[in-house]
Amino acid sequence: MHFSKAAAVLAAILALTGPVFSQENSPADLLEGVWQMLPPEGVDASEPHFTGQIVFSEAGTMSVQAMDPDPTLTTTYMVDGYEAFYGTYEVDEAGGTFVVTVESALGRDLIGQELERAFEVTEGRLTLTPTNPEEKWRVTYERL
Repeated sequence: MHFSKAAAVLAAILALTGPVFSQENSPADLLEGVWQMLPPEGVDASEPHFTGQIVFSEAGTMSVQAMDPDPTLTTTYMVDGYEAFYGTYEVDEAGGTFVVTVESALGRDLIGQELERAFEVTEGRLTLTPTNPEEKWRVTYERL
């Protein structure tokens, strides 16, 4: 009787903790957190360069802020050299991409748009690239 009781307790412990020990972080889990933009490759960190931060929450929201050293730059994403938007995001783990649906943005033309980005997380760094071949940029962040 003691053996079967001990076996039942052991089975319960393994059932509860087994999945925890065997789980690897999914790509969506790896995105979550606060990331600081790194200087572009080949740019001296002491030279003026883009700065910024991106945050992915466990609740499925994402926000980004970035500043260009040129305060006069205005694009679809930026107003006077500054970019800021947030929205909800969904990860396509098989494709290594996520789509953010922009809910609010400094550049108001972004509101309502769905922006798809390819991502890679390795060794505490997050690299983002657009999936649209017309957009030609690459940005790397470091986890804070």
